[in-house]
Amino acid sequence: MSDSLKDQLLGLGFKPAPKPERSERKPDLASKAGAKREQKHDRSKPGAPRDSRNHRGPRPEHRGGGKPRTQEEIDLGKAYALRAETKKRERIAAEAAKQEAARVRREAKAKLDAFLVGKALNDAAAEHARHFPYGGKIKRVHVTPEQLKSLNAGELGVVQSNGRYLLVTAAVLAEAKAIFPDAVALEVDPNAPPGSDEYADPQYQVPDDLVW
Repeated sequence: MSDSLKDQLLGLGFKPAPKPERSERKPDLASKAGAKREQKHDRSKPGAPRDSRNHRGPRPEHRGGGKPRTQEEIDLGKAYALRAETKKRERIAAEAAKQEAARVRREAKAKLDAFLVGKALNDAAAEHARHFPYGGKIKRVHVTPEQLKSLNAGELGVVQSNGRYLLVTAAVLAEAKAIFPDAVALEVDPNAPPGSDEYADPQYQVPDDLVW
């Protein structure tokens, strides 16, 4: 519109059109919340920059869920393990030795029992009791007067077999001692001074099960 036409219109009473007013209102809270959600969404996208203030990185992991052991603790653990293993081997060896000794003893007793078959000189009519210490107790064997003299002279001896005390010759006693020494119950030394064996007298009576 030319200035002359504008002036004419103003002269006729027309007013100029009002100019649009600028909005001074601040964005409401809903708009702010939406902006924040958009910002978080953008950060969650691959390649989006992260806030270095809140990012600490992965935490280091501890093996075993605890503090790593020191060399001293490791050496001490090895020492305990070695000691336990040594004791275990010692127990096994001791048990094996015990079983072996029991086996040897059983075999020796069986061999001695077989050897003594038919060699005992015990007389069912013997009246004299010859006492002697054996196994921590006082034991006895019945002998005749002649057997008592031979026994005290070392010509005879006594061997334990299957719970019995057998009277045998000195030669049989020597062989029995070689087979199983623990079975020798009475072996008189003929060179011993007189009176050294207080149980040589058949009148010397003591309880059969007296414990020394």
